[in-house]
Amino acid sequence: MSNYISSSKDLICKDYLLLRPEKATFYDLLRLLVYNEKRKLIDCPLEFQQDLREFNYRWLVFISALLLKLFGLVKTPMAYIGYLIETVLNLITDYGGLLNLLLNFIKGNGVVMPNKSSEKYRSIMTLLDNRVDLDPTIQQGHVNYKASLAWMASKLSYENSAFTKNVVENHWKMKLIDTYSFRNDFQRDDSTHAFMLRNVSKEKDLIVVAFRGTNPFDADDWRADIDISWYGLSKVGRVHGGFMKALGLQTYDEDVVGWPNEIEMGNEKPQYAYYTIRHVLKNILKENKNAKFLLVGHSLGGALAILFASVLILHEEKELLDQLEGVYTFGQPRVGDEEFGDFMKKKLKAYNVDYYRYVYCNDMVPRLPYDDKTLLFKHFGPSLYYDSCYKGKELEEEPNKNYFSLWWVIPKYVNAGWELLRGFIFPYTIWGPDYKESWFERLFRVFGLVVPGLSAHGPQDYTNLTRLGRLSLPLDDKRFN
Repeated sequence: MSNYISSSKDLICKDYLLLRPEKATFYDLLRLLVYNEKRKLIDCPLEFQQDLREFNYRWLVFISALLLKLFGLVKTPMAYIGYLIETVLNLITDYGGLLNLLLNFIKGNGVVMPNKSSEKYRSIMTLLDNRVDLDPTIQQGHVNYKASLAWMASKLSYENSAFTKNVVENHWKMKLIDTYSFRNDFQRDDSTHAFMLRNVSKEKDLIVVAFRGTNPFDADDWRADIDISWYGLSKVGRVHGGFMKALGLQTYDEDVVGWPNEIEMGNEKPQYAYYTIRHVLKNILKENKNAKFLLVGHSLGGALAILFASVLILHEEKELLDQLEGVYTFGQPRVGDEEFGDFMKKKLKAYNVDYYRYVYCNDMVPRLPYDDKTLLFKHFGPSLYYDSCYKGKELEEEPNKNYFSLWWVIPKYVNAGWELLRGFIFPYTIWGPDYKESWFERLFRVFGLVVPGLSAHGPQDYTNLTRLGRLSLPLDDKRFN
């Protein structure tokens, strides 16, 4: 149980639907599908159990629970595979290429294993896209500046503290405020990560809060994306349960959760993302009331960024919201229902906060969790959608909004093949050497031929679209609330 301080601004989640796949067998899943037997798998108030009478709803619950169980089974193998891939690729990078590594081994010089805490160690995200410097052609005042900085910070959030500090301070010439590991009650450990930087210039004082997204080899991160559990707030709507727990949703007792306005904080207490970051922001903004801040993130990190803004709104943090310049998300999954979306659109507009939701082509994650007349999850606000040539346009919803569609099977595979071919041609003929793709990125695109939309969620294309992409409307026209 978390220690919380009672307040009139406390928000209790009285409505909920929670999947408990760890308490159910595969046979229990089949019983849910065929006989509507939900006792072990689902926890929800009686009034919400009527939804499960519909087969379509049970089918979606079945699929979600099945994937949750399967990812639970492969959690350890996925982690080992990820460790092996990152270690081998960092070795190759440290020794200047595979040939040099082999020659060093043959000569008997020994091999120094990479240190995961060093400033040279790169996560899978930077190994896929090794660009760490900001684009020198996109300076403050440029229409793409904040989007480009937001994306690079989102990508950097996957790295360790030493790597992050080196890039922020030595490459970007900005100040690293801190890197954080927060308690995540969905995964029951300190697995929510973020960092904060500050860029003080003659033009402005800008703070960036970057949330780490889905680790490709972390089964729990993927489980959070596909889980359809939710919590509801009166007159606000229903919100994804896993994302709220990752942000810092508090447990009052065994069956009651919510967002107390304040909790007890200190070195001996668990640190939660929302409460710690809010505290740091308040202290910094007291020093300079003209400072502004951005909330940014990729994938799961994008969900946490927009939900952070939503809890500020719920707690009526007007002073912070007045300083919030924008929320930038990249490849963000859906976070709530239509009522929640309507609530957020109204409030973001009232506080004059811009919300930019970038989606690259067939990226599969923005199309999760499922959105149809049966299930509740909906995106809100327009999609800033970019095709495979990085031509952007504002859409109410990205094409093929649920990813799984027979009409889109052939176009998705054709596009995946085009993305692989494009990397061999365009860097040499149109874009220039900075856009040359590594052999590992090309291998990743080959894998995207098997699961089209997976490689589109990677970092290469989001770096490219923030540098090369152009929208038909300027980003400062305030139309994206």
